[in-house]
Amino acid sequence: MAKQSRQKLKLLYIREYLRRNTDEDHPVSVNRLIEYLAKNDIPCERKTIYDDIQQLIEYGDDIVLIRKKNGGYYCASTEFETSEIKLLVDSIQSSKFIPEKQSLELISKLEGLTNKYEASQLQRQVVVQNRVKSMSESVFNGVDHISYAINNDVTIRFRYFQYNLHKKPEYKHDGKFYEVSPLTLIWDNENYYLLAYDAEAGIIKNFRVDKMNNIRYTENKRQGVELFGKADLTAYSKQVFGMFNGKEETVSIRFANNLIGVVVDRFGKDIGVVPDGDEHFIINTKIKVSPQFYAWLFGFADECEVLSPESVKKEYNAKLKATLKLYK
Repeated sequence: MAKQSRQKLKLLYIREYLRRNTDEDHPVSVNRLIEYLAKNDIPCERKTIYDDIQQLIEYGDDIVLIRKKNGGYYCASTEFETSEIKLLVDSIQSSKFIPEKQSLELISKLEGLTNKYEASQLQRQVVVQNRVKSMSESVFNGVDHISYAINNDVTIRFRYFQYNLHKKPEYKHDGKFYEVSPLTLIWDNENYYLLAYDAEAGIIKNFRVDKMNNIRYTENKRQGVELFGKADLTAYSKQVFGMFNGKEETVSIRFANNLIGVVVDRFGKDIGVVPDGDEHFIINTKIKVSPQFYAWLFGFADECEVLSPESVKKEYNAKLKATLKLYK
């Protein structure tokens, strides 16, 4: 009776076997499928296998029959191509935000989306050890709390820290809890950030998620959501450097022509470019002026120049002069 009841599982076992154990170079015969099912207490005949595979094809599975000698059935494709899974694996590997343990667990789950032959190729390319990774495995729980708060329109509380010279966490805000209205999570420059409205300060702030501790959602309703609704996140990400906030200014910058690729990478193809002579071009764009913005400009040395506004030009030149003094 038990074996008879397991007949209802037969389609699932056949589907899983084909997806995990076959490809064009490794088809499976009907006899092998019958043996596999028998080991799982599901006896069957050849005819029923043909019928089951036809049902899977009608359902949408990409199952192909190789009719030549030593042929058989194989799963030609799944929801994800191997190249797509490899892209996801590379993203997880390179992410500083995801701790090493979770990286390996996530990659293992991704391998389950393809057959064992492709999975073994992915595993050979996995190199996670010794990469710079977040040391906090509690970040995943924090993201869950943040997501819950956003979906349920409530605020969150947490403590925020930075590292001191002894590489120990040192809490900001005198160790007091922040309470903010979470708006969205943003991935930028290999880090995960929370964009949130701070009602006490009356502004939208950025917080690095891996530096947030004791994250909990509250029963208090969120505020400032209407401000977020007016925000253009794509434009915002172009204005902010390293997620460092600052005063928004419309800045005019002159670059050497060879830096056009860098500018497009940073601001996108829609950035307005005005030729300035034969060797330079000028852009005008909104920037959240911050130390990270100036640091970005420093990397181009004499191949870029801030033209306006005067306040940003003066501050940038002052930083250049202060840096030069260090090397005199």
